[in-house]
Amino acid sequence: MNILFVCSRNKWRSATAETIFKNHSQHQICSAGTAPSARIKLNLGHILWADLIFVMEKKHKQRIAKKFNDEIVNKRIIILDIPDDYQYMDESLIEELQTKTKDYLLLT
Repeated sequence: MNILFVCSRNKWRSATAETIFKNHSQHQICSAGTAPSARIKLNLGHILWADLIFVMEKKHKQRIAKKFNDEIVNKRIIILDIPDDYQYMDESLIEELQTKTKDYLLLT
Protein backbone atom coordinates (compact mmCIF):
# COMPACT_ATOMS: atom_id res chain seq x y z
CA MET A 1 0.00 0.00 0.00
CA ASN A 2 1.22 3.53 -0.81
CA ILE A 3 0.90 5.75 2.24
CA LEU A 4 1.33 9.52 2.26
CA PHE A 5 1.90 11.61 5.39
CA VAL A 6 1.06 15.31 5.16
CA CYS A 7 1.73 18.27 7.44
CA SER A 8 2.38 21.95 6.71
CA ARG A 9 6.11 22.32 6.02
CA ASN A 10 7.19 18.64 5.75
CA LYS A 11 10.02 19.33 8.18
CA TRP A 12 8.99 17.73 11.47
CA ARG A 13 5.79 15.69 11.68
CA SER A 14 5.35 14.17 8.23
CA ALA A 15 9.12 13.89 7.72
CA THR A 16 9.39 12.00 11.02
CA ALA A 17 6.56 9.68 9.95
CA GLU A 18 8.28 8.97 6.65
CA THR A 19 11.57 8.24 8.42
CA ILE A 20 10.14 5.86 11.02
CA PHE A 21 7.87 3.94 8.63
CA LYS A 22 9.94 3.99 5.40
CA ASN A 23 11.36 0.49 5.85
CA HIS A 24 8.00 -1.18 6.42
CA SER A 25 7.86 -4.44 4.50
CA GLN A 26 4.26 -4.06 3.30
CA HIS A 27 3.98 -0.32 2.57
CA GLN A 28 5.67 2.39 0.54
CA ILE A 29 5.86 5.64 2.49
CA CYS A 30 6.14 9.23 1.29
CA SER A 31 5.60 12.64 2.90
CA ALA A 32 4.86 16.17 1.77
CA GLY A 33 3.67 19.54 3.04
CA THR A 34 0.81 21.85 2.16
CA ALA A 35 2.59 25.18 2.77
CA PRO A 36 4.40 27.13 0.03
CA SER A 37 7.52 26.85 2.22
CA ALA A 38 7.30 23.05 2.50
CA ARG A 39 10.51 21.06 2.09
CA ILE A 40 8.61 18.79 -0.34
CA LYS A 41 5.43 20.45 -1.63
CA LEU A 42 2.31 18.32 -1.97
CA ASN A 43 1.40 17.83 -5.63
CA LEU A 44 -1.02 15.89 -7.80
CA GLY A 45 1.49 13.07 -8.20
CA HIS A 46 1.49 12.47 -4.45
CA ILE A 47 -2.31 12.35 -4.35
CA LEU A 48 -2.61 9.96 -7.29
CA TRP A 49 0.15 7.71 -5.89
CA ALA A 50 -1.34 7.41 -2.39
CA ASP A 51 -3.74 4.65 -1.39
CA LEU A 52 -4.04 6.11 2.11
CA ILE A 53 -3.32 9.65 3.28
CA PHE A 54 -2.58 10.61 6.87
CA VAL A 55 -2.81 14.32 7.70
CA MET A 56 -1.62 15.80 10.95
CA GLU A 57 -4.45 18.30 11.38
CA LYS A 58 -7.93 19.00 10.00
CA LYS A 59 -6.59 22.05 8.13
CA HIS A 60 -4.36 19.78 6.04
CA LYS A 61 -7.34 17.72 4.91
CA GLN A 62 -9.18 20.94 4.07
CA ARG A 63 -6.24 22.22 2.01
CA ILE A 64 -6.03 18.92 0.13
CA ALA A 65 -9.78 18.95 -0.55
CA LYS A 66 -9.62 22.54 -1.82
CA LYS A 67 -6.77 21.85 -4.23
CA PHE A 68 -7.44 18.24 -5.25
CA ASN A 69 -11.18 17.81 -4.71
CA ASP A 70 -11.85 15.57 -7.73
CA GLU A 71 -8.74 13.45 -7.19
CA ILE A 72 -9.54 12.54 -3.57
CA VAL A 73 -13.09 11.29 -4.17
CA ASN A 74 -12.06 7.67 -3.58
CA LYS A 75 -9.15 8.36 -1.24
CA ARG A 76 -9.14 7.57 2.45
CA ILE A 77 -7.81 10.52 4.45
CA ILE A 78 -7.19 10.05 8.17
CA ILE A 79 -6.76 13.04 10.48
CA LEU A 80 -4.23 12.14 13.18
CA ASP A 81 -4.78 15.26 15.33
CA ILE A 82 -1.08 15.78 15.98
CA PRO A 83 -0.34 19.46 16.67
CA ASP A 84 2.75 21.26 15.42
CA ASP A 85 4.45 20.99 18.83
CA TYR A 86 7.35 18.68 17.98
CA GLN A 87 10.79 18.68 16.44
CA TYR A 88 11.98 16.14 13.87
CA MET A 89 12.31 12.65 15.41
CA ASP A 90 11.04 13.79 18.83
CA GLU A 91 10.45 10.66 20.94
CA SER A 92 6.96 11.81 21.92
CA LEU A 93 6.08 12.45 18.28
CA ILE A 94 7.31 9.00 17.26
CA GLU A 95 5.22 7.39 20.00
CA GLU A 96 2.14 9.37 18.98
CA LEU A 97 2.57 8.50 15.30
CA GLN A 98 3.00 4.80 16.08
CA THR A 99 -0.03 4.76 18.38
CA LYS A 100 -2.34 6.65 16.03
CA THR A 101 -1.40 4.71 12.89
CA LYS A 102 -1.04 1.18 14.23
CA ASP A 103 -4.57 0.06 13.38
CA TYR A 104 -4.11 1.24 9.78
CA LEU A 105 -0.57 0.06 9.15
CA LEU A 106 -0.72 -3.23 11.05
CA LEU A 107 2.86 -2.78 12.11
CA THR A 108 4.77 -5.72 13.48
